[in-house]
Amino acid sequence: MRILLILLFTLSPCYANLIDQYKKDFSSDPKGFEVVKQKTLDLKGKAVPTLLQVVKSSDYPDKNRWAAMFLIGRIMGKKSKSFLVKYLEHPNWVLRMASLKTLLSLNAREFGSEYAALLKDSALLVRSQALENIRYFKLRDFGGSVWNMLYDSQNYYHSKSKGKIRAHIIRDVIKTLGDLDFEKVKKPLLKMAFNQSYDDVFAEIDYTLERITGKRSPNGPIEKRRKFWKKIASAN
Repeated sequence: MRILLILLFTLSPCYANLIDQYKKDFSSDPKGFEVVKQKTLDLKGKAVPTLLQVVKSSDYPDKNRWAAMFLIGRIMGKKSKSFLVKYLEHPNWVLRMASLKTLLSLNAREFGSEYAALLKDSALLVRSQALENIRYFKLRDFGGSVWNMLYDSQNYYHSKSKGKIRAHIIRDVIKTLGDLDFEKVKKPLLKMAFNQSYDDVFAEIDYTLERITGKRSPNGPIEKRRKFWKKIASAN
């Protein structure tokens, strides 16, 4: 494989020109980058060595490295998965994020353990994307890892006036549990539904309880719905 890549570098007449294009900052010239992107796609497999160079080197803008990784997935398809999964552990959060998104586009549901590990990532956007991968692929075996995100201090921030506040990702965590049909959280979620301190995420709790129990709470204010779930809990 290494020899093949070296040969491709040598033989491709467009390599030097293309690699220079990826060194540019296209922040103020999105149309310019679309031209580079189309040129890359037109070259197909011949562009792969260039893309690998861009992804692997910090000499290129992060946005271009992100795009290069996605293009590797688009050109190489499923053959690129073994390469992409390695970048889930890359020090640069942008590349971890790009790898997650590209693997999602390739329908790579076999990396559940790797996605679950990134639910604890230091970067909020990476945690959110890992959560989305698990939700999209309905990886129910990792429902416990999703639930544990509720107790991760990284998913909260502090306000001088309000104290500890849940970040928006908590809403996504609760809804994902419903999308995974993770029944083990029914009892603790019912307790949360009864507790007014969780009213800011009551809509998500209500959604997940409906998914897990198959019951639909009545339309109306929170108190009306809360009474409904208390009846369900008592019946159980």
